[in-house]
Amino acid sequence: MGILSSLKREQKEAVGLLQVGTFLEYFDLMLYVHMAIILNELFFPKTDPHTAALLSAFAFCSTYVLRPFGALIFGYIGDNIGRKATVIITTMLMSLSCIVMANMPTYAQIGITASWAVTLCRVIQGLSSMGEIVAAEIYLTETVKPPAQYPAVGLMSCSSAFGTMVALGVAMIVFSLNIEWRLAFWFGASIAMVGTIARIRLRETPEFLQSKRLLNKNTSARLLQNQNFNAERSKTSTAFFLIYCAWPVCFYFVYVHCGNILKFNFNYSAQDIIQQNFYVSMVQTIGYLLFAFLSYYIHPLKILKYKLMAIFPMLLICPYLFSIINTGTQLFFIQSFLIFFAMTAAPAMPIFIARFPVFKRFTYTSFIYALTRASMYVLTSFGLVYLTESLGHWGLWLILIPCALSFWWGIKHFETLENIPKDNAESFLTGREASQPF
Repeated sequence: MGILSSLKREQKEAVGLLQVGTFLEYFDLMLYVHMAIILNELFFPKTDPHTAALLSAFAFCSTYVLRPFGALIFGYIGDNIGRKATVIITTMLMSLSCIVMANMPTYAQIGITASWAVTLCRVIQGLSSMGEIVAAEIYLTETVKPPAQYPAVGLMSCSSAFGTMVALGVAMIVFSLNIEWRLAFWFGASIAMVGTIARIRLRETPEFLQSKRLLNKNTSARLLQNQNFNAERSKTSTAFFLIYCAWPVCFYFVYVHCGNILKFNFNYSAQDIIQQNFYVSMVQTIGYLLFAFLSYYIHPLKILKYKLMAIFPMLLICPYLFSIINTGTQLFFIQSFLIFFAMTAAPAMPIFIARFPVFKRFTYTSFIYALTRASMYVLTSFGLVYLTESLGHWGLWLILIPCALSFWWGIKHFETLENIPKDNAESFLTGREASQPF
């Protein structure tokens, strides 16, 4: 991307290595998600459609429910040891979990033990992906300055979307050519190991090292950081939480809920669903690339507002559209529109990250990230099963509309903060800025 040409060689290398690592992490993470149609049948007992939907939700949510605990672990490592250590450890964990899953016996072979074992692997994958994406975004936020900072960090979301797309492509090939599914996980484990080795070349971020030096000169800085959040900081954390809540809803709705509609309403096969989701993921990747590019020229918070203004009317009429469509192709256009304008934190993540002090930054951002994934994926996956059963497609409103309104409030809060100039480097160390409350 030409807009990154002003970066130094080390900065470009960091962007490249982190992009590759994020791609590998999300390829491995999403490989199971998009092959779940067949893998859930191998690792979980066969049941009626309602129970199958609940088991599918359980398998999906298992990746996210323990993420807050992982956030505390990786947050400690990232804030006390360094950002580099975290991105290496998380990639290694993803590789090991893929190796285990590639050799996992099925439910027919060992019974319920297979269900618990694959769930544990999914938990480990969820923990590692959580630490990886946050570490990569923080690393680049602390390494690159605006305006190049916005597309540089935005490329991490592009890489995660591209990893999702390639995972779908591999799943599609496995189904269409009847290839042994375990080979896909061996492939994922191999490339994750390559990513781990490549990331050893990274250096610690300048801002983290500078803050360490300041801390050595000012021992009271750590005590200042350990103070409880005041009212304004709590409000900012809440705004960050609400913005982060939106993407899990969009992702599950577009890929999983619509996938179930394709399966049960339009009688799509597993291969057909994966193929359609693959095309949807292409739209998602293009959208991330476009908005990352635009963030160099347009303030990222404005981009989030424009996306919300585009998607909100569609959310209002979605229940009606679902009641009148009669082909999977029509559903594809709805999926594509929703994923292109999905409510995400990208490309504004550097703005949110910079609002937290350096030695608390990883802990708070990763914990909020993990908490939103754990809570919203559980709420959305199980909630949509029961809401749509009792209220039909109109039950979607009870999740989608509050999520959109909360996203809007979060954006408005950070817009207010962005109007206040930031202070010097030491303010990031203490978490206090002379001209702003957070």
